[in-house]
Amino acid sequence: MSLSTKDEGAGVSPQNKGSWSSFLKSIASFNGDLSSMTAPPFILGTTSLTEFSAYWTEHPSIFVAPVKEPDPAKRALLVLKWFLSTLKQQYSSRSDKYGTEKKPLNPFLGELYLGRWEDGSGETRLVSEQLEGYNAQKASFSRTIHIKQVGHALLTLSLPGSSTPETYLITLPALHIEGLIYGKPFVELNNCTYISSSSGFVSRIDYSGKGWLSGKKNSFTAVLYPAGKEKDVLYSVEGQWTDSFVIKEGASAGKKLSHSSTVDTFVHKQNPTTPLIVAPLDQQSPYEAKRAWNAVAQAIAKGDMDTTSVEKSKIENAQRELRKKEAAEGREWERAFFTRLQTQPQQQQQQTPGPNNNAGLSPVGGAPGDQIFEALARPIGQSVEAEKTGGVWRFDEEKAKAAKPPYHAHQSQGPASA
Repeated sequence: MSLSTKDEGAGVSPQNKGSWSSFLKSIASFNGDLSSMTAPPFILGTTSLTEFSAYWTEHPSIFVAPVKEPDPAKRALLVLKWFLSTLKQQYSSRSDKYGTEKKPLNPFLGELYLGRWEDGSGETRLVSEQLEGYNAQKASFSRTIHIKQVGHALLTLSLPGSSTPETYLITLPALHIEGLIYGKPFVELNNCTYISSSSGFVSRIDYSGKGWLSGKKNSFTAVLYPAGKEKDVLYSVEGQWTDSFVIKEGASAGKKLSHSSTVDTFVHKQNPTTPLIVAPLDQQSPYEAKRAWNAVAQAIAKGDMDTTSVEKSKIENAQRELRKKEAAEGREWERAFFTRLQTQPQQQQQQTPGPNNNAGLSPVGGAPGDQIFEALARPIGQSVEAEKTGGVWRFDEEKAKAAKPPYHAHQSQGPASA
């Protein structure tokens, strides 16, 4: 399919076409860390990547639902449903809001995003902290930007009547940015991801998008099966992660199942998100994302790119100087809520606070944590890539109990101060 000169950059305003063309030329041979990519100012977003953690829990009642399910297979299915329900918010909400994907602000080390959701299921708390001075996302370009996300998530459920927590290892999808040539970028997910549970079940999600000749945008299929028995499908799911999906018993194998086999459906338009409650700006720590990036976000919203550049540079330059100072003094930035996983077998196990203390993005530290990860990763062929993420990080409940504003008291003047 050929692209005419008229089509190229059709979504870009006339005054920005020059910078857009320069951007396309600059990424033609790009292959590296996504955070180092410089985008045209007019596609910069006002949201930091630290804030993206909130997208995982914007349907709190769906997030906590697995804890209430006594059957382990159905519980694994509810975890799968929850994960699928988060994809639209994670990868499409900005495109829906602005008509195009926006490049997020690169978070600084120690940046925080704190808040809570309140709905019929109770209170769900969010603790998001930037643990390294870069983001583990690798990108390359071939008509689209291809991005490999590095890392994983662990979801831990504390089940009623049980002293043994149930853990789910969640892998992250690869993605690519479509629509670049037209100046209206959007995200499409690639390949497959897995959810592996300590209860003995595995979910596999296969992503596909609209091709040149056929297919629907943001499509996926998923199956849930006992670990090691991929052909013994208990449930299958099919739909579009930006719109709706249907959950059915058994394997569809490309065939339409009878209506009676449908066990659940999810439609985004029928499930509005719950707003996150955050403190007012004047009550936030200087390291909380909304306050830290406020001057930058206001400048972007006004289209004032000179001020945007100045304010961004204040933070970025101060952070570079602070890292140099720490290196010279032989010390490391102290994280407020998380601890790098160590190998000592006696390290205490830890768990994040979740809704009603029943569920959370969790983890278990030390050698026991390694064993849990290895047990869950083995059936799906995964491994920790600690060298790419500055280590493996786990929520530290003791740190969380002691954490109080301004959180980084040793650097209380804020991220723009070295």
